Amino acid sequence: MRTAPLPPPRTPGRYAVGVVCLGNICRSPMGEVVLRERVDEAGLARHVRVASCGTGGWHVGESMDHRSASALLASGYDPSGHRGQQLDDSWFAEYDLLLAMDSSNLADLGGRSERVHLFRDHDPVHVGADVPDPYYGGERGFTEALETCERVAACVVSSLQRLPGVRGRA
Repeated sequence: MRTAPLPPPRTPGRYAVGVVCLGNICRSPMGEVVLRERVDEAGLARHVRVASCGTGGWHVGESMDHRSASALLASGYDPSGHRGQQLDDSWFAEYDLLLAMDSSNLADLGGRSERVHLFRDHDPVHVGADVPDPYYGGERGFTEALETCERVAACVVSSLQRLPGVRGRA
């Protein structure tokens, strides 16, 4: 299956990706941590900024959910340092691409556009599907969310490497 193309950078040689979910404590911080790690591994950290936020403000300033952090740690990622933040209008101007974790988050962002996609629009296995919210479920939901984040991050980084001026290691 073909995944969605990335929009062009607003600033040549720079790219900003924002990962968005409801509360910014489960899925979007996972997506941020994994995507940032893949960006670093690809040698793109000088050019690509990654952050996450929630559409709601319930968890502003809080650490990520301990189950998300545990899933990340178990797979070798460093989840430390995350503090929940809320989406505001500045994200639409500052980020080249906003990735919504599910269709509800996408609707909160105003729907699909050139710069607003579903996270899984970049998933070669289930293009356009929601990333299920693991918050009210068990550990397996967090593991599955992490597996999805890893798969999508690999595709996004591959697409970033093809953008003019945002090339890292091949």
